[in-house]
Amino acid sequence: MCSAANWVNAVEPLILECGTAVFYMETNSVGKQKIGQSDHGATLLRESAPKPWSRRSILAGAVGASAFSLLSVGSARPVERNSDDDTFAALEDRVGGRLGVCVLNTGSEALVGVRLDERFGMCSTFKALLAAMILQEIDQGALNAEQVVPFTERDMVFYAPVTSANLAAGGMTVEALARAAQTTSDNVAANLLLDLIGGPDGFTRRMRQAGDQITRLDRYEPEMNLAPRGEVRDTTTPRAMAFSLRHFLLGDGLSDAAQGRLIGWMQETRTGRRRLRAGLPSEWIAGNKTGSGVAPSMVNKYNDVAIVWPPGRAPVIIACYYDAPAAYNSIRKEDEAVLAEVGRLAAKWIEA
Repeated sequence: MCSAANWVNAVEPLILECGTAVFYMETNSVGKQKIGQSDHGATLLRESAPKPWSRRSILAGAVGASAFSLLSVGSARPVERNSDDDTFAALEDRVGGRLGVCVLNTGSEALVGVRLDERFGMCSTFKALLAAMILQEIDQGALNAEQVVPFTERDMVFYAPVTSANLAAGGMTVEALARAAQTTSDNVAANLLLDLIGGPDGFTRRMRQAGDQITRLDRYEPEMNLAPRGEVRDTTTPRAMAFSLRHFLLGDGLSDAAQGRLIGWMQETRTGRRRLRAGLPSEWIAGNKTGSGVAPSMVNKYNDVAIVWPPGRAPVIIACYYDAPAAYNSIRKEDEAVLAEVGRLAAKWIEA
């Protein structure tokens, strides 16, 4: 779906996750913009053009100017055992870069990790929370799962495997968009869903209502993936993400039916099979949501969040954010392998 023929006239691309292919944009001397390379090596180009003002850009600008309190998630803290665990720190020392991990045992309330409260760019991992918010709106009767959300060519951005296939139909249902955002990381689906809840500001407001005082969304896809070191927009911490996932997936954030639907979508997700799930025992049931960011102005970002069911044990939430040692022009398997190693170390801790 990520072809030059389909997307040469796109107007918003910056950074995106396209399965295992990630694209970035830079302007060259002839006024065209290079958008990385696909898995098949095809260079994507488009003419440079000013981006028109839209309700999306206005909303994003307003949110970017807002200040949010940066407090801890919730009022209660679980028992922390070796919270800055030497094994994860040693992994970071060995591979370089910056690694943030939170492994939360939802049965014992114990957790382990490293850089638990440092900010990392969410990239597409926010879509798991967005899907949860949409299901919550459906639970509360604010949205109808079968309501058709219209969209046109003007809404198209990188990466849109599901919405592009439904472009001729002119729309998709709310539930279908939520599933597409979670299972395929469809950026257009995510943007359309954000519009239903008040944009990035509405997303952040719902995180505060859920007890998460850290996680924030400030921009739409794909601009929200641009998060160089020191950026606070569109960020979370490993601890905050783990707690919020627990709230929606296992707590009182959603009805039982909605939780089952979201967990099913996470299990159905096929992106990131070389990341956390690659390091977990094959017999463990797991669901996840990845995020990736590649741009010349920042180091590569490899993220993955997951819920895991070890046999005979309570579910475990894993939130992993990895900033690679440098900026590369494509996703590297050796960097994804760092997340697989996090999965392996997490499994070892769970079974200890």
